[in-house]
Amino acid sequence: MPVPQWDGRPERFRPPPGFVLFAPVVISLLVQVPAAIGIAVWTNVGWAAGIGQVALAAAGPLALLGARRFPGPTVAVVAAAALADLVLTPDVGPPYIAVAFAIVLAVARGAVIWAVSSVVVAWVAAIVLASVVGTTWHPFRIAFTTLVLAVCFGIGWFVRVRRARASAFRAEAMRRRQSAEERERVRIARELHDVIGHALSQINVQASVGLHLMDRDPEQARTALGSIKETSKSALDEVRTVLGVIRDGEAPLVPQAELAELPRLVRGIRSPDLDARLVDRLSEPPRRAVQFAGYRIAQEALTNVVRHAGATQAVVTVERADDEFVLTVDDDGAGQVVVAGAGTDEFDAADHGDGTGILGMRERAALLGGSVELGASPLGGTRVTARLPWGGVA
Repeated sequence: MPVPQWDGRPERFRPPPGFVLFAPVVISLLVQVPAAIGIAVWTNVGWAAGIGQVALAAAGPLALLGARRFPGPTVAVVAAAALADLVLTPDVGPPYIAVAFAIVLAVARGAVIWAVSSVVVAWVAAIVLASVVGTTWHPFRIAFTTLVLAVCFGIGWFVRVRRARASAFRAEAMRRRQSAEERERVRIARELHDVIGHALSQINVQASVGLHLMDRDPEQARTALGSIKETSKSALDEVRTVLGVIRDGEAPLVPQAELAELPRLVRGIRSPDLDARLVDRLSEPPRRAVQFAGYRIAQEALTNVVRHAGATQAVVTVERADDEFVLTVDDDGAGQVVVAGAGTDEFDAADHGDGTGILGMRERAALLGGSVELGASPLGGTRVTARLPWGGVA
């Protein structure tokens, strides 16, 4: 069974479908038709005249059935029926309230010109024809009726403005929800990119080591296979966590990666062809959000080293500089290739992947008010420097 979606508005009573269309019809019929029957019986006007009065009393309410699709013509028909009822029937009885409903519905649905033209013409014609047939209306009655008609226009305009605001609010709520969903999709894609990309790169390195040393050094090959097992298990746990959030909106099933996991991360990319080490100069860890962002940035940077740099050395350094957490990843690989006409932090995609990873690192840092810069490393390759506010909050 589909779950109803909240549209951003507070919960309140909502009328059932068709209520707005049929309620004015039913109310008008219940007020006008019994009154017309009673007046016909009381005045003893005869069958023909009585049936005519009842027909006029019912014509306006029934015409309201077309107010949803044809609000303009509907208000014209109801105004004509009210004019006939006012001129042809005795000067007694309840007001022709179908006109009030027709005005409100027409103005609320945008048929303002139809409503103004029809009501003004009918009301002026009623005053003129009443004087022709000799009916005398008190000026107070004329003024009061004019005021009531004006109030009906005001109510219709209020409903129109309220509906327009509600529609705009729903559109804005939908836009915000779509924007939030888009941001969440980007975040999830970035998480999967980081987890899977790094895990596959690490598994590829260790598998190559295992194959290379299978005959010469079985113990080292066994260590490489153990690293593959650990890496794949960790990656599966993280992917399961992300997919669990997508499926059920659950909280993470495993703790988010922190800086304490950096030794394992660095150890996992070591191979006979690549020496990786960690330099930890922190006396205390920063906020959890900073730790998570720093870990992911280091993970992506090391993945790029393994996949694109062709390096033999990689050094990850974490330290605190004033109120900033500083992470640097150096390698002695192919080095930076500055794009012609670009700034010094723009690099050719041939040596640094397709650019998605670099963009992801910068987005992570930007979410905390930090930055990621690329430059030349003292080791001869590339240096990735991430600076994050020490007390940053996602």
